[in-house]
Amino acid sequence: MISFEEAYKIVINSVKVLGTETIPFLNSVNRILAEDVKSDIEMPPFDKAAVDGYACKAEDLDLPLEIIELVQAGQTPSKTVGKGQCTQIMTGAPVPKGADTVIMVEYTEVENNKVKILRKQSKTNISYRAEDVKEGQTVLKKGLLIKPQHIAIFASVGYTKVLAYKQVKTGIISTGDELTEPNEKPGLSKIRNSNGHQLMTQVAAIGGNSTYYGIAKDTYEDTYNKLMKALSENDVILLSGGVSVGEFDFVAEVLEKAGIEILFDSVAVTPGKPTTFGKSKDKFCFGLPGNPVSSFVQFELLAKPFLYGMTGYDFKVPEIKLPAAKDFTRKRTERKAFIPVHIVKGEVKRVEYHGSAHIHALSSADGLIAFPVGVNTIKKGELIDVRQI
Repeated sequence: MISFEEAYKIVINSVKVLGTETIPFLNSVNRILAEDVKSDIEMPPFDKAAVDGYACKAEDLDLPLEIIELVQAGQTPSKTVGKGQCTQIMTGAPVPKGADTVIMVEYTEVENNKVKILRKQSKTNISYRAEDVKEGQTVLKKGLLIKPQHIAIFASVGYTKVLAYKQVKTGIISTGDELTEPNEKPGLSKIRNSNGHQLMTQVAAIGGNSTYYGIAKDTYEDTYNKLMKALSENDVILLSGGVSVGEFDFVAEVLEKAGIEILFDSVAVTPGKPTTFGKSKDKFCFGLPGNPVSSFVQFELLAKPFLYGMTGYDFKVPEIKLPAAKDFTRKRTERKAFIPVHIVKGEVKRVEYHGSAHIHALSSADGLIAFPVGVNTIKKGELIDVRQI
């Protein structure tokens, strides 16, 4: 058995970044950018009005100003503003030659085509050419996790074909004769398979693709056949169940026959002690515990950063530091423990949690907190790192 920190290091050091592909920018959300993006234009591309109002010379603010033209956004001014003159202008329209300030319409009154300035202002209300972005400037950097707000930037610089890292192909297998699919009502001694479908959506949540290979029976042959098919079609395999030391737990033996070198098969962590990880030349496999909380947590702790790493993304754990609402205690301290919590009025509270089979505990959880090895109490008011899930 190795420490969680050792297991994490082994997993991250095993990451193999995949290649790249070009995709339409509208399909790039949740993908990882594989090159720097530079602007092909200046932004703004011209001096433009930041408000609706009147463009004039600042030195003429005490004069009545004759309106010589109306310019809307998308139009080009045709006249130069002279002394005692102004151009009525809309937000986003180019500032005409001769003008160096735009007076907000709220600060004026108009009579007989003459504008009187009622209130002076300290700002010019002009957005100047290239003040936001210069031509050739890098606007988004390689390794970025693309979000909806980045699509607007792609559009603004004409970057409509995105070079992104390839998605990891992930195969998912559940094991156990006791399992039935969710559309079947389980009979005596049976339970519905929640892990397989939970893992599929955990992969989808980080922008990945997965293929579900169903439930492997508790036989060496069926487990091996499903594993070999999944290995032939995917980069990473996620198996749940069959990684303990029971008479019908074949996963470790099957992995070895399939050419997977097992790098660890026991981690000093709860939940999820029997978590297994192995690799061949270009294939990787996680053997996750059958209990649903264990499977969920170990995906978040180990598989998630690994899958992100294969797509070129340097995943940072989303944590916030908050005070404990009450004392947190535990009896055994020989393993690092992760427990689900929720956040109420800025404090961390324990959710009702009966152990690694208690899947419903996660439904009300906002995150996980960690008990380090050797620690049995976290005191009320102590600041805790909450890992968001």
